[in-house]
Amino acid sequence: MPAAPKSRRRNTSTAPERLSMAMENYLLSIFRLNEQGVHVTLTILSEHLKTLPTDEGLGTSLPSVGGMIRRMAREGLAETKPNKEVVLTSSGRKAAASVVRRHRLAERLVVDLLGMDLQVSHMEAHRLEHAISPNLEARIVAVLNNPETCPFGHPIPGSGYKPNKNSTSLDTATDGLELVIDSVPEDDQALLEYFVEKKILPGQRVRVNEAAETRGVITLDCGEDEVVFSYDIAAKIRVYPA
Repeated sequence: MPAAPKSRRRNTSTAPERLSMAMENYLLSIFRLNEQGVHVTLTILSEHLKTLPTDEGLGTSLPSVGGMIRRMAREGLAETKPNKEVVLTSSGRKAAASVVRRHRLAERLVVDLLGMDLQVSHMEAHRLEHAISPNLEARIVAVLNNPETCPFGHPIPGSGYKPNKNSTSLDTATDGLELVIDSVPEDDQALLEYFVEKKILPGQRVRVNEAAETRGVITLDCGEDEVVFSYDIAAKIRVYPA
């Protein structure tokens, strides 16, 4: 009598399925915009996606962005409010935090371990973040002793980072204040290169030579150089008292 055929086991694994690179980039962009206090719309998201490496093949037209947000809504990661604001669901925020964590750990990896220049670390991290497995992530954390921020001062989700209670945006500073840079924006590559060149980086001590709000500029003494920022850029730089 022939043996009964073996029953095929169903895959009951609870391991989370990895999202597509495109969806991870959308999650990362929305998360970072939210960190900056921005209410995300399709137009704002479209512009932010243009700052990502072009070789990632992201569609940044409004129809493409709208299509991806609808797909994310179907998967329970995002929703669009009546006022057109795009927000992440609790599942979306969890997934986004994972992508941001891998991105900022990758920045630390290429700078602290591989010795790459700061100004290229952000773009290189975009290429690495999608390939970091949980095992590799754990190894990076162990080797780098659980870093709490990326090289530009932004918190790494899940690291136990506690924000400096005295940190505020540079656009609130007044003449003569002695300050320390807490974090700088990293999404504008040309601006990031300027920060690196002028050493406007976390831990750097600066003095406010002039806060000319009527002219819309703020001037800093960085020791070796004097730099001038618009108030729009100053609003994205975090500082605390020296």
